[in-house]
Amino acid sequence: MLDPGVIWVRADSPYKSLKDLVEAARKAPNTIRAADTGVLSDDHLAILMQEEAAPGAIFRIVHLAGGAAQLQEIMAGNVDVAFDNVGSIVPRVRSGEIRALAVMDTQRSKFLPDVPTTGELGYPTVVSRSARGIAGPKGMPAPIVKKLAEVFKKAMEDPGHVSRMDSTGLALKIMVGAEYERYYREAHEQAKKYVEWARNRPRK
Repeated sequence: MLDPGVIWVRADSPYKSLKDLVEAARKAPNTIRAADTGVLSDDHLAILMQEEAAPGAIFRIVHLAGGAAQLQEIMAGNVDVAFDNVGSIVPRVRSGEIRALAVMDTQRSKFLPDVPTTGELGYPTVVSRSARGIAGPKGMPAPIVKKLAEVFKKAMEDPGHVSRMDSTGLALKIMVGAEYERYYREAHEQAKKYVEWARNRPRK
């Protein structure tokens, strides 16, 4: 699974677009409360990416314990914007409870086809995804690794599984062996970059 990041607000938020949000964050740095799903989560790093890509637009970051906490705090008016993943919000976007401002990916989500990507909105470096992977202990015999990869790939491609993922708004991207290793390394290097950048992150 490779679940793209998304920036969203309450349906009655004054921020109708990512442009609105960025302009407001520039006018009043460190005041707009932006929620992630935990310190150094993919969503925390996504906030840092957006700040770096839009100099001067600094958020007041609020670390929360997951998507349920984000929804609770947003709906209560305690947080202004959430950085989350598409799979967490699709039903609520469709119901009209919340508004998605941008999908943090290189292409639009099939689950939110009317929501522009950060790239479309002028921020091509703001790409965030939540991945799920399966790993084993170092030194596993190659034949076992190969067999496990085949079994897991078959399970992921099962029509019933695909249907369940589609119904909840979770995107499937199957990566096996070297492809997933490459993705993992690249994601790790990106995370290291933003962890370091956060040390000297501007506050105003």
